[in-house]
This record gives sequence, structure tokens and C-alpha cells, in this order.
Amino acid sequence: MNSGLVNRIGKLIFAVVLWGAIAFSVLLAIVPPAVALDYNKESLIETDFSGRDLTDSSFSHANLRSSNFSHSNLEGVSLFAANLDSANFEGANLASATLDSARLTRANLKDAILEGAFAANTKFDGAVIDGADFTDVLMRRDVQDKLCQVAKGVNPTTGRATRDTLFCP
Repeated sequence: MNSGLVNRIGKLIFAVVLWGAIAFSVLLAIVPPAVALDYNKESLIETDFSGRDLTDSSFSHANLRSSNFSHSNLEGVSLFAANLDSANFEGANLASATLDSARLTRANLKDAILEGAFAANTKFDGAVIDGADFTDVLMRRDVQDKLCQVAKGVNPTTGRATRDTLFCP
């Protein structure tokens, strides 16, 4: 093969690679990355997730003790069997979240929205629920009765009283 032909083939390959890289960069700029993240079985003790959009993310079986989710969008998130002891969910949106078998002991749920969440077998012992909205949350009756003993306040976003959303007597 003569050197002129090899030189032209080399330039052609370089041009194809360069244009491919440019096209890929443009595609990344146009198509946003997926928002949902997978944190299943992770140890994320004292992690700061405050103010983040974590819609549809999964934290199943994760250790999130003392983590901060304040003012985050957690709509549709899975926290199945997660350790959320002393976690901060103040002002967070947990609508349609899966909280089944999660441990929310001593968690701060002040002004949180839990509308439509699934919370069967969830532990709320010692949780702060002032102003939390539990509209249509599926939970055991004994847990609901226990939450009614400390329920107070009105959710600033939905305007619903915590006691009303728990159907407290």
C-alpha cells in the first residue's frame, strides 16, 4: 500500500471518530439522564440528600440512619425495609412511596407529604409527625392509632390537618 492511501485512510478514520464524538456529545445535551437512582442495600449513614429530586429512586434495604432528606422530592421512591432511624424528612414529598417494613423510628416527618404511600409494617416509634399529611396511606390500624396519640398540626402545602389525614377520633 502506498503512503498516500494510508494517510487518507487515517484521516478518514479520524474524521469518523471525531464526528461520532460530536454527535454523542450533542445527544447527551439533548437527552437528560434518568433521574431515578439505585441505592439498594447501600450503607449511606448521615448522607445529605436534602433538596434533591429523587423521584422513583430505590433505597430498598439501605442503611440511611440519620440521613437528611429534608425538602426533597421522593415521590414514588422505594424505601422498602430501609433503616431510616433518626432520618430527616422535614417538608419532603413522599407521595406514593413504598415504606413497607421500613424503620422510621425517631424520624422527623414534620410537614412531610406521604399521600398514597404504602406503609404496612412500618415502624414510626418516636417519629415527629407534626403537620405530616397521611392521606390515603396504607398502614396497620394499631400503628395509625399510635400516631393519633401524637398527631397535630396542618401541612403547609396541602392544608390538611395531620389528625384528619389519619382519621383520628
